[in-house]
Amino acid sequence: MTLPATHFLALAQRCADGATLDRDEALQILTARGSDLTLAIAGAHWLREQSFADTVELCSIINAKSGRCPENCAFCAQSAHHDTSAPVYDLKGVDDIVAGARQAAEEGSHCYGIVTSGTRIRTDAEWQVIFDAIRRIREETPIDPSASLGILTEERARDLAEAGCVTYHHNLETGRSFFPNICTTHDYEEDVETVRVAKKAGMKVCCGGIFGLGENLEQRYELGLTLRELEVDSVPVNFLNPVAGTPMEGRNDLAPLDCLRILVMLRYLMPNTKIAVCGGREPNLRDFQSWIFAAGASGTMVGNYLTTTGRDREMDLQMFRDAEVRVGGCCE
Repeated sequence: MTLPATHFLALAQRCADGATLDRDEALQILTARGSDLTLAIAGAHWLREQSFADTVELCSIINAKSGRCPENCAFCAQSAHHDTSAPVYDLKGVDDIVAGARQAAEEGSHCYGIVTSGTRIRTDAEWQVIFDAIRRIREETPIDPSASLGILTEERARDLAEAGCVTYHHNLETGRSFFPNICTTHDYEEDVETVRVAKKAGMKVCCGGIFGLGENLEQRYELGLTLRELEVDSVPVNFLNPVAGTPMEGRNDLAPLDCLRILVMLRYLMPNTKIAVCGGREPNLRDFQSWIFAAGASGTMVGNYLTTTGRDREMDLQMFRDAEVRVGGCCE
């Protein structure tokens, strides 16, 4: 049954005024079809424009250390538990990491993430490489350095902040109730605590997850609600791009409009939070990639991902022009 034309716009206004999207309202968005979905998207578009106008921010990453991860995350090509063709190498040197930051800045990214495989950084030598790289990125480029290094202690979080790390990235991956289906080698609360530790150290926190892992609609809302309650600064939204050799091989749960519904739901939940579409954009959204901004996204990742190739840069730049959004951040 079609809802009144004003339903989602009124809901968007209530969310803008501070109301929390409840379970039933989230499910209305996640199951909306036809004109109901169009109106829900319009509400998300309005919410995004209230905080970000027509500006979108771009981010890039470097896979600074790849493979041999002891965690058994079911989607991950870099897990030692799975037989994949993902590259395996030790931590890259400072010069390589900084060179990647320079390229990211030249291509318009405002944030550059140093990403390493594994539960955490374990050696002082590796920490020193990361600290030195972050300092040089701050000194030599206009870009904001970010790090995604796994579980953090309070001491190492303070060290990262002092070195100049602006943002710490650490995904929760999925809702708490579904997490045991995805990973059993560490507890969900360890990830939540890392988010708290990074915030306590004074860093911004980029925290999101992957959709399309087999979670149900309520679990999609569950993850969004947790992110709202943690008051994260930005939410990277990934859609599963199944990798051969992982337990997720062959899974294909998401249609393009499902991806848009997820973005809309997250924007209503977190009206003022940065939301960026990251991994899995190309194979899941297909011809609907430019719709992410109307559905509430305020940014996207450009360039390559950890173990998969991203879209051609010129195609993305044309998409931004076609969608009438302006690339902002530190590299306008």
